[in-house]
Amino acid sequence: MTWRVKGIVQKALSVAPGGPRLNDMLQLTLGGLRDIDATVDSKVVDDWVVLARQLRELNVPIADAVLVEVGTGWFPVLPMCFALAGARTCHTFDVSRHLNPRLTARAIARLKAHVEAIADAAGASVADVERRYQCLSAAPDAHAALHRAGVRYHAPADAAHTGLAPRSVDAAFSNSVFEHIPRRGIAAILLETARIVKREGVSLHSVNCGDHYAYFDRSITPINYLKYSDRQWSLWNNRLLYQNRLRPVDFLQLAEDAGLQIVSSRFTPKERLLKLLPAFVLAAQFRSYTPDQLCATSIDFAARPL
Repeated sequence: MTWRVKGIVQKALSVAPGGPRLNDMLQLTLGGLRDIDATVDSKVVDDWVVLARQLRELNVPIADAVLVEVGTGWFPVLPMCFALAGARTCHTFDVSRHLNPRLTARAIARLKAHVEAIADAAGASVADVERRYQCLSAAPDAHAALHRAGVRYHAPADAAHTGLAPRSVDAAFSNSVFEHIPRRGIAAILLETARIVKREGVSLHSVNCGDHYAYFDRSITPINYLKYSDRQWSLWNNRLLYQNRLRPVDFLQLAEDAGLQIVSSRFTPKERLLKLLPAFVLAAQFRSYTPDQLCATSIDFAARPL
């Protein structure tokens, strides 16, 4: 199956009665959720540890913090890691109610293997993290565990309208979420984070802005989707795997437009893609971007309210 076929199939599922539920089942049985332990390991090591270290670099304490996550997914690994590190509360928002109690319980069990890494990244004692883990793992079910962890799940809900008090949040964050939200939606979410985050807090986001079909179809590159106009791309873009195709600079501009000051940004163009770019035929709307912007497939950025 090529990426085009996958896009058409997902587009059909996105509008068919029961289609989204069937897509979820396929993800569980055939997709990336088959190996929960490996998924949790990656989320802790590749995502949460990096996030925690960024917060420490920005002098945002994790201990007793109030946090907001945009995009919960199937199991809230990042909020649970923050709970183990000593955060007080993490509100996590998702447009769809995907959270799976069985997978959440399995994720909690797997977190035991990461107690030392969580303590190290957060600057916390291993004994304290272990104590919190024992409390979390002793809960009778996943919902009780999340309650003990101070994880507040809001779904279906709009992260652009959290209902939280102004300047009440130490950090708002997302991981591999913004690339799946239309530009207008990102603008609204960033405007909300500018309202709820404390002056000394941070809005911190990691975005995977490469063509996600390239993970499935190895015959294409992570910039394949930049060949197509919006009209052409709409044939394969769909609600189950929506991709906005924004480049790193676009996310930074959206943050600044929302009243946030960029305090750090990291993106690196891929050398392999830079070499391919001269022979690559871009859609007209992408021709004004620099090669670095076109060939960077991820960006991490942090911003503070003005």
